[in-house]
Amino acid sequence: MAVPPSYCDLGKSARDVFNKGYGFGMVKLELKTKSSSGVEFTTTGSSNTDTGKASGNLETKYKIKDYGLTFTQKWNTDNTLGTEVSMEDKLAEGLKLTLDTIFVPNTGKKSGKLKTSYKREYVNLGCNIDVDLSGPTIHGWAVLGYEGWLAGYQMAFDTAKSKLSQNNFALGYKAGDFQLHTNVNDGTEFGGSIYQKVNDKVETAVNLAWTAGSNNTRFGIATKYQLDENTSIAAKVNNASLIGIGYTQTLRPGVKLTLSGLVDGKNFSAGGHKVGLGFELEA
Repeated sequence: MAVPPSYCDLGKSARDVFNKGYGFGMVKLELKTKSSSGVEFTTTGSSNTDTGKASGNLETKYKIKDYGLTFTQKWNTDNTLGTEVSMEDKLAEGLKLTLDTIFVPNTGKKSGKLKTSYKREYVNLGCNIDVDLSGPTIHGWAVLGYEGWLAGYQMAFDTAKSKLSQNNFALGYKAGDFQLHTNVNDGTEFGGSIYQKVNDKVETAVNLAWTAGSNNTRFGIATKYQLDENTSIAAKVNNASLIGIGYTQTLRPGVKLTLSGLVDGKNFSAGGHKVGLGFELEA
């Protein structure tokens, strides 16, 4: 079997069918460029159609492949600066070390994380530690895979309080065109998803979630249909009668347009429906 995914990527195929190709209540523009020296730039701007609030992000990334190093700088309109330095596959094959820091100039607040991950056949492990002298929180996860079966565990330990603040389990099965994922979070939140690639053009997904001690069960179904190599449509609906529709069109190489809408089926005449527009440029 190939290297299993990380814990946060378990069930990702189903989530992508539900989430990609939609942008309800947002107008978003994204521009990706790359300089001749290899520096990658990603600029994103968005506006919330309900509140009118606008936000922006700028990210630069530079890789030194000979040393396995990647330098990433991030800035957003909340005036938060982020720096990430990572090294992969140099100290040992499959090992990745990352130092992630955040600085807020307005308040002087600083924070950081030391991240490690190790992956190889049948196993994917990781551990993140908050750089906090008052008592760091240790996040750890592990995923084992064998003949399509996947089992994962995720935890967070608060050293200041000496107790587990997160305790999650997951079990799944992955075949070529079918994936099943189930999870239990902190013994109270239960979830599951099914993903199936029907053929080269059609993908479907179903998700289910409920909370212990509550009758509130969440259920949804989604599908994506690839009309041609440049055009796709997506649709989803949940048990709250929220209906989402998305349309993605590649206008030309490096130019992508996304249109989406969310309709409240229970209150159709009351309004409150949402639309979204996304525009991606890559040069």
